[in-house]
Amino acid sequence: MADQGLVADGLNHSCDTDRGIRRRRHGKGFSYLDHDAQRITDPEVLARVRALVVPPAWTDVWICADPAGHLQATGRDVKGRKQYLYHPRWRTFRDGVKFDDLVAFGEGLADLRKRVDADMRSSRLGLDRVVATVVRLLDETLVRVGNDEYVRSGESYGLTTLRTRHATVTGSEVHFRFPGKSGVTNDVTVQDRRVAAIVRRCRELPGQRLLQYADGDDTRSVGSRDVNEYLARVTGADHTAKTFRTWGASTIAFAHLRRLEPADAREHDAQRVEAVRIAAERLHNTPAVCRKSYVHPAILADDRADLDRLIDRSGANGSRTSTWMDADERALLKFLRAVAEEAPGGR
Repeated sequence: MADQGLVADGLNHSCDTDRGIRRRRHGKGFSYLDHDAQRITDPEVLARVRALVVPPAWTDVWICADPAGHLQATGRDVKGRKQYLYHPRWRTFRDGVKFDDLVAFGEGLADLRKRVDADMRSSRLGLDRVVATVVRLLDETLVRVGNDEYVRSGESYGLTTLRTRHATVTGSEVHFRFPGKSGVTNDVTVQDRRVAAIVRRCRELPGQRLLQYADGDDTRSVGSRDVNEYLARVTGADHTAKTFRTWGASTIAFAHLRRLEPADAREHDAQRVEAVRIAAERLHNTPAVCRKSYVHPAILADDRADLDRLIDRSGANGSRTSTWMDADERALLKFLRAVAEEAPGGR
């Protein structure tokens, strides 16, 4: 899928194991070396490299020698974490694929939730049961799934990296409180009898990690890879934990806007800002990040008439809650289908 996208966008697949350009400190600035360790003096190459604006604090910098490479640079930040700079056209393509994927995700969401519910009913505290619990929490809270690298750097936690100290279980209620990305405190309460029972059993296992499972006589922790593999296996598609956050943010923003009737363009602009703010608050993101990366762009149409036309055409406002999807989610799915049908080469 990625290679096809790269070809379509006129980009070539690139990787930092390819021959590339290296950056070396030189006086108050930097010099750049080719793969033969020769200093680069070509003004066009230097102009392209400098236009990437690779942060000065990065170390072990690799820069793609191909101007059309989808990955343009990598390096290590001050905390030693690997960072990536992508070609602008690749970012545009990737974001488009991410949003295009929402229709398929919404269409499979009811079946996914049924499977999660079934796996959570297992009597054995095995991998699938605990991963299903993570997916349920991801679905209900929209909290990030977590990454061990961020824990090692001391920056943040997510669902799969939580420690036992981050959760309190009282009856059918689980209260989570932990430092998330960018130092934002996540304070979330879940009312779910089955989740509470499983989290309580996980806490009884030896070790500091909260969400663990029994593997014979051993105890193993669940990771983000386990979650994404479970999602791929159950849905048969390339959905990841991040897709839940995109679906959730889009549902929240759409639910807010579809119930409003702005008097004019200025009021519509204010309502769009408020819709993004509400979604960002749930995701513990900034509004700017939420708008760019999580709310489907069709929901935030500049012209309210375009939004209303697609809502009317799709019949979104006639949606009702079903066993596995609420009315707002079913309305969003109808709306996104209408958006996809009007896109070039639609469904």
